[in-house]
Amino acid sequence: MNTKLVKVEKEYPDLQIMKEAGEILKNGGLVAFPTETVYGLGGDGLNARSSEKIYTAKGRPSDNPLIIHIADMESLNKIVRQIPEKAKLLAEKFWPGPLTMIFQKSSEVPYETTGGLESVAVRMPNHPVALALIQAGGGYIAAPSANTSGRPSPTKAEHVAEDLSGRIDMIVDGGDVGIGLESTIVDFTENIPVILRPGYINQAMIEAVIGSVRMDKGLLISDEKVKPKAPGMKYRHYAPKAQLVIVQGNTNKVTAHINQICEALQQEGKKVGVIATDETKDLYQANVVKSIGTREDEEGIARHLFGILREFDEEDVDCIYSEAFDTPKIGQAIMNRLLKAAGHHIIYL
Repeated sequence: MNTKLVKVEKEYPDLQIMKEAGEILKNGGLVAFPTETVYGLGGDGLNARSSEKIYTAKGRPSDNPLIIHIADMESLNKIVRQIPEKAKLLAEKFWPGPLTMIFQKSSEVPYETTGGLESVAVRMPNHPVALALIQAGGGYIAAPSANTSGRPSPTKAEHVAEDLSGRIDMIVDGGDVGIGLESTIVDFTENIPVILRPGYINQAMIEAVIGSVRMDKGLLISDEKVKPKAPGMKYRHYAPKAQLVIVQGNTNKVTAHINQICEALQQEGKKVGVIATDETKDLYQANVVKSIGTREDEEGIARHLFGILREFDEEDVDCIYSEAFDTPKIGQAIMNRLLKAAGHHIIYL
């Protein structure tokens, strides 16, 4: 398959290109496209065969649910049984935006899209290209991140091409994304809303709108026996090719410990990488040291995370050690992705 790459302006995407991409979706094909979070791999969310194609293209386990992307609230009524009042309040506050909500699905949504579940995850992205494509493609785009399953999520079209060229019909290049981490996921199929995946919209922001919510226990542990209710809950995600280990603690202790490990591994002939910040990058003696940004800009850290992980693949390192990033607003989301990438391998000092 030849994958067509087209470039569009973010704010004013070419309507003819959007129409062409929309026709691909309507005919059962796959189109990668930008959102404000990461690039998504889109197919017709109400077409079982399209969802099967997404799983195949990504190498994604078929029990890992897909998120249906919509462009307006009216579209929600067709694919869910009911919309709880608290969900309506969150939609009024955060849609369009980086928030996914889970509802009981209607019969219109095939099980191939939901990973066999009776629930469906839905999001309204805040990106002109994504919204234009949804409208051109029939209103319901099922879209996980546009990467090979398990690899770092794509934050630019080049990442998509690296993973999926030859497997999908089209890549719509709308430039680099803004946030760089996938959406927050809130489950409304339980009595108390549950955050299944942290993101840019954090727990405090959600509770300010609807009151108490709880964090899913699966965010802290990895249980292969659990059937995932939301994307990314069960399987190792975002992983570079090299083994990643997180080291958490006082800055001086962290740098000293990582340098000690680096020295020992280098003596064994290993090539070692370190993920640092602008404040600490000059303190390490690893083979490859990359700064993820300054701790004063946590949104920058989030935006650069997946790109940094991909850069280490190009450096062909044997192992990577990373500082922890417990930043105030979205530190939980950043650490969630890092822990997934590291297979929950973390050293506490």
